[in-house]
Amino acid sequence: MSIGAGAHHEGERGFTLIETIVALALMGLLLSALAAITAQWLPNWNRGFGRIQRSELIGIALQRISADLAAAEYVPPNRDTRHPLFDGTELSVMFVRTAMGPNAGPGLDIVRLGETRDQGEFVTVRSRARFTPLAAGVSLSEQTHFGDPVVLLRAPYRLSFAYAGPDRIWKAAWRDADKLPAMIKLTIRDAASERVLSVSTIAGLHVQVPFDCTKADGKCDDDKPDTGDSARAAGQGAKR
Repeated sequence: MSIGAGAHHEGERGFTLIETIVALALMGLLLSALAAITAQWLPNWNRGFGRIQRSELIGIALQRISADLAAAEYVPPNRDTRHPLFDGTELSVMFVRTAMGPNAGPGLDIVRLGETRDQGEFVTVRSRARFTPLAAGVSLSEQTHFGDPVVLLRAPYRLSFAYAGPDRIWKAAWRDADKLPAMIKLTIRDAASERVLSVSTIAGLHVQVPFDCTKADGKCDDDKPDTGDSARAAGQGAKR
């Protein structure tokens, strides 16, 4: 029995020490090649994924800003003023719209979209304040205290505004005008490279004139002061 078992084991062959070392060396080379490929591919994948995420966030921000601007209403600041409460500059815009939000009741809000500093960086923020008739001769910023800030864009992206009337001539500011702008251009730039992103867009406003200017004759009654009730009625009628 022992002689047969010994003869059987003599017919079996295993890996020699040299073959084992060679196999381990080949495996090490293969793993090194895979690690090098992964080190080159993974950062590119992460950058591409990051760009997609940023594009989605920018797209969501622009949709929200465009919807806000489209809902702007022709509401004068008080009974003695005919021009609408609208203050637009290159880096911020303030306007009146129907109150919107889970805790917002019926009424109007003054909405501000613009830049502010957060931890040393520029961020685009939406904030709001309840609309009440403003005192004449006092600036809007002195009478309005905005709250409920919502960050829409963060560095390195910066948002700028431009305004145009029916003539489609773009302006860097829109203040104390008799009408609301017909269009507002939203331009997003990379602050580091100053490159304009392709996701920049144009928002159209639904209302440019007071409600009493939409009569059949197309004329406004300039002698009649606008209390703002007509503009609110127009906004409510549009919602219905």
